[in-house]
Formats: sequence, C-alpha cells, structure tokens
Amino acid sequence: MSNLEEARYFKFTGESGHVPRPACVTLVGAGPGDPELLTLKAARVLSTASIVLYDHLVSREVLKLVPPDADLVYVGKESAHHTLPQDAIVELMLRLARDGRPVVRLKGGDPYTFGRGGEEAQALAEAGVPFEVIPGISAAQGAAACAGIPLTHRDHASSVQYVTGHLRSGQDETLRLDWPALVRPRQTLVIYMGLASLPVLSAQLIHHGMDPQTPAALVEAATLPTQRTLVGTVQSLPSLAQQHAVRSPALIIVGTVVSLQPMLAQATGRAQSILPSCEATLASA
Repeated sequence: MSNLEEARYFKFTGESGHVPRPACVTLVGAGPGDPELLTLKAARVLSTASIVLYDHLVSREVLKLVPPDADLVYVGKESAHHTLPQDAIVELMLRLARDGRPVVRLKGGDPYTFGRGGEEAQALAEAGVPFEVIPGISAAQGAAACAGIPLTHRDHASSVQYVTGHLRSGQDETLRLDWPALVRPRQTLVIYMGLASLPVLSAQLIHHGMDPQTPAALVEAATLPTQRTLVGTVQSLPSLAQQHAVRSPALIIVGTVVSLQPMLAQATGRAQSILPSCEATLASA
C-alpha cells in the first residue's frame, strides 16, 4: 500500500493533452474511529478504492479496509500543523478527478459536521466535478453513546447545540460564539476541537450565566479501546483535563445529561474507563 505524502508524486495524464471526463469524488464519513461503526456503504466504497485522501482522525483500523494496491494520501490537519492547506487539498481532488481518476475523500466522523465537507462539496460542484457524500456517525454521536451520555433526554435536554472551540485566529475567534444561546437551560452543548481553548470556554460560559456546577465531560479517543471519560463540572473541567493529560481528539459535552453518565456507563460495562468526578478529584488533591 502506497503512502504518498506529497501531491507532487502524482503524474496527471490529463496534462499530456488528453482531457478525460471527470471522475467521481466520494466524500466518505469514517465515523468516530471504531471500524465497526462504519456504514455498509462506506465499507463497500473503501474496499474498491484506488486513491484515498484521508484525514488525521481516520483510524488505522478503518484504513485497513482499503485494498493493498491503493494509493493512500495523508492530507490530515493537526493543531498548528497542516500537511496540505485546505485549498491545496481541494486542488488535488479536482486535478485527480479531472484526470479521470475516482477519488475517495475519507474524513473522520461525518463529512458535513465540522469536517469541511461542505466546503469541498461546494468546490466540486462549482468545478462541475461529480461527487457523492456518504454520511458517517459523528464524533458527538459516537462519544455520547460510548461514554454513556445521552444527547437528549426528556428530563434534561430537548435540544443540542454543536459548536467548535478551535482558536483559529486567537481568542477573539472563540469569543465570537453566541454565548447567550450556549448557556440556555435544558439543552446539551457539544464542543468540537475545544481542548486547547477549554479554560477560555469554561470561563466564558460561566461569565455569561451558566451555573459553574453544571455537569460537564471530556471524552478522549471516543469509541476506541483507549477511550477515557472525565466527568466534572464546567468550572472544574479545565483542571481535570490538565491533571489527567487529556490529548486530542477529545470532545466536550456540557449539560445535566452528563449527570446520567455514571449510571449508564456502569450498566453498559464501561465504568472501568471512567476517571473520578471533579468532586472526588478535588477532594483528593
């Protein structure tokens, strides 16, 4: 299996003068990590793929479904390190498709949920390149189910808000979130890419009226054997994350639904992966 780390290794037959009909680009959601959570359609497409452009959060187990003779091209993004800029990823997809080579664009979670799948689909549509989108189980769905935290519950939350806590251009970017909407009662708040900005997020939620003792959780490596869940409050979560050296990928869940986690996790056999609650942690500090 080829691991082509840079786009320059490709030779495009279309550049020799022949212009084939554009091939299809398939945007595939790889789910939250566990390969058994892939959709049947996603697994089928991967099993026949010839070129796969894959992101950082796609697990090795999922990549094993790709044929041995396929080209695997890593185009992942990590904090402060992008293998290829987003514009270059789009350009690579377009060049391959215009060269008549079907492309699988493999993304962690669901392509249309904080995966830039919408941006890539828009670019493909504007360029007249045919494409298909295969949805995946989102990180929020996988983390909530495997950690024992229902996203909605009639006694706790009738709505869910998904936001990104990524500090794209400094703290001001995060501060532009609709804080009054995020602190409304009877809802669940799910924060993607918020680990690095967790202290800012915690402080701003409290500043805008959220009870500091609102239950909150961090789910690290959701659905994988290394999954860890930290349960505390919106006030204590930053210190818990630092104390237990939580690493990305990690999802933040805030709301009273988190109070159900100890009971549901124990009942589903995941209690052994749960770290102490904030009260127990702070008492032993």
